[in-house]
Amino acid sequence: MVKSYTATKAMFDRACEVLPWGVSSNFRYWGPQTPVISRGLGAYIWDVDGNRYIDYRLAFGPIILGHADPRVNGCVQEAMDRGTLFAHTHVMEIEVAERIARMCPGVERVRFVNSGTEATMHALRIARAYTNREKVIKFEGNYHGFHDYLLFSTAYTADGAIGFRRSPIPVKNSSGIPTALQDLVIVLPYNDFEMVESTVRGRWGEIAAIIVEPIAANMTSIVAQPGWLEHIRKLCDEFGIVMIMDEVKTGFRIAKGGATEYFGVKGDLMTYAKSLANGFPLAAVGGKREVMDVVEPGKTAHGGTYCGNVLGIAAAAKTLDVINNTDVLEGIACKGRRLMDGIDQVLIRAGKEHALVGVPPMFSFVLGVSESPKEYRDVVKADFASYEKIHNAMRERGIEYELDGKEPWFLCEAHSDQDIDETLNALEDSMKEIRF
Repeated sequence: MVKSYTATKAMFDRACEVLPWGVSSNFRYWGPQTPVISRGLGAYIWDVDGNRYIDYRLAFGPIILGHADPRVNGCVQEAMDRGTLFAHTHVMEIEVAERIARMCPGVERVRFVNSGTEATMHALRIARAYTNREKVIKFEGNYHGFHDYLLFSTAYTADGAIGFRRSPIPVKNSSGIPTALQDLVIVLPYNDFEMVESTVRGRWGEIAAIIVEPIAANMTSIVAQPGWLEHIRKLCDEFGIVMIMDEVKTGFRIAKGGATEYFGVKGDLMTYAKSLANGFPLAAVGGKREVMDVVEPGKTAHGGTYCGNVLGIAAAAKTLDVINNTDVLEGIACKGRRLMDGIDQVLIRAGKEHALVGVPPMFSFVLGVSESPKEYRDVVKADFASYEKIHNAMRERGIEYELDGKEPWFLCEAHSDQDIDETLNALEDSMKEIRF
């Protein structure tokens, strides 16, 4: 059980003096009890008071092997001693790009960036340059980063603002986004075959890209329905639209070749970030040669001082080596399945209506529903108040996962069978304690 928050609270108060709301990302803010972390190792993190937590947030998903993995950190240290950043391409950068192209179906060219937000932003620019069109279709509840072009109608949109299902409203999810950009975004329900087809057939001449999360992690890890990604692929082929598969969360996590391997559907462009470098800042845009080759000096811009930085590249080199040459992902999936099944059984015994959503390496449990949600409008019907009560009781027992019930649980190689047992026992005890 957690013993004290005194030192952690004091440190958060200090943070609030110099950081807006005490955090460097809005997703890290949890109110007055916002955690401040002192260290992490393997599957665990410790707060400033020394409380240890089994970590299923894993830095929002990047920690695929475990915190401070010695294999990755050793490779980074060795590379760092030869220089951290150059105004040139470096050897390891080429080698990592070659490995991504070998591992990921449909990737023939790669450009490196620093975050998932940058990756989707540049992918959209490439698609617009390639098609000479400007609009983009995105889906309700899908999240593609913090840039202005796609921060519309994510899973943080108020249900009452999204409009009628057959005529959804693209809702800005932040102040400061120019209203003019709203006209460039077409928002549709996720997993809806008919609406995406009718929209494309009616407006294809305007549409540069369709961007889609194959697993919508920020809305309870809803999985694309059978045939839906293939349907989007067919429409993009027929009407000359660029299909962007947003693999920021699924890449190198659900399969060695990401969602393109898992679902057997290739985008024209794919974006990668989180599991690419086990927590070091690195992301990538990859895809078909003919589409990627619109990036050219003086014609279609892409760049950034830290793109392809040595530390991120070195971390990716070792992370991808472990993923590609061991059964680490199979082990993660096995532990994730055991955890999902265990949560299911505990909630059944507690008589709590629920559904398990997602795949074992990244999943959620949704309360107050009898069937797994298929789109955002299903998600908003869930019982998030009860989810938060369970979360608070679990955190008191040393289990760390997202406070927001729409966010996934992530598994990493470092999670042990004992960690799974401890988590399930904590859930069992929490369900006995809580008054719903």
